[in-house]
Amino acid sequence: VMALRRPLHFVFKVGDRTKTATFYRDVLGMKILRHEEFEEGCKATCNGPYDGKWSKTMVGFGPEDDHFVAELTYNYGVGEYRIGNDFLGLTLQSSQAVSNAKRLNWPLTQVEDHLYLTEAPGGYCFYIIDKEQPDCDPVQKVSLAVSDLQRSVHYWSALLGMKVIEINEDKKIALMGFSDNQCKLELQDIGGAVDHGTAFGRIAFSCPRDQLADIEALMKKEKQKILTPLVSLDTPGKATVEVVILADPDGHEICFVGDEAFRQLSAVDPKGNELLDEAMAADKSNEWFAKHNKQKASA
Repeated sequence: VMALRRPLHFVFKVGDRTKTATFYRDVLGMKILRHEEFEEGCKATCNGPYDGKWSKTMVGFGPEDDHFVAELTYNYGVGEYRIGNDFLGLTLQSSQAVSNAKRLNWPLTQVEDHLYLTEAPGGYCFYIIDKEQPDCDPVQKVSLAVSDLQRSVHYWSALLGMKVIEINEDKKIALMGFSDNQCKLELQDIGGAVDHGTAFGRIAFSCPRDQLADIEALMKKEKQKILTPLVSLDTPGKATVEVVILADPDGHEICFVGDEAFRQLSAVDPKGNELLDEAMAADKSNEWFAKHNKQKASA
């Protein structure tokens, strides 16, 4: 049953959409998979607790069917978010990305042999392994901070069905996944409280649609947090998907979405790149705030 669950994307809130697009496209070398503009807030608070105009851009090395991708949510009225200690990094393998960063003078720090640390705009950490980009998905793992490793491993394995791939007791790190050939989840015990800031993200997985109600029922029974009970989400002109949104013991947001409809919704839009460029060119929010002697909100 659990083999049918798969990791989809991590949601990042972005304050500077243009600089962020440069990072994902030109530094990492990802493609824009789809871009959507929304006139009002999302029912599942995908864009944070903000109403008003926002956009969603999916970027990745390939289609979400078999790649772990990033969902960039941009609120037109918000210029920056406070980063917490909750998101520890996304690790990918691409020597091309390392040379792109050097060529574009994007700050890079060498952490160890063949491993570099860089930051996406907004302060999100990315680790780049300086080896040839594989034919399969270059994204290897997402690392999240936890305050009690044993409790978190129990939650993700016993309740959500992830396999424990390895545990390093000395470093207090657990590597987990639904299957070996997908992006892994790494949990690292930081020995203190997890602070999500206002930039807090969300990790999304798909499962067969008929498992959504079971996941919700299990979490109720186990007295775990359900942020959004089973709900249908509409994207104008695209497939309607069903989701359940949970929070793990440290408050990390976890979205489970019905796989069948999500595969339709997440189909790559060949116009995605063009739509993002058009939206960025049409975005006069910075000018509007300047003209009114206002500053964009800092969340």
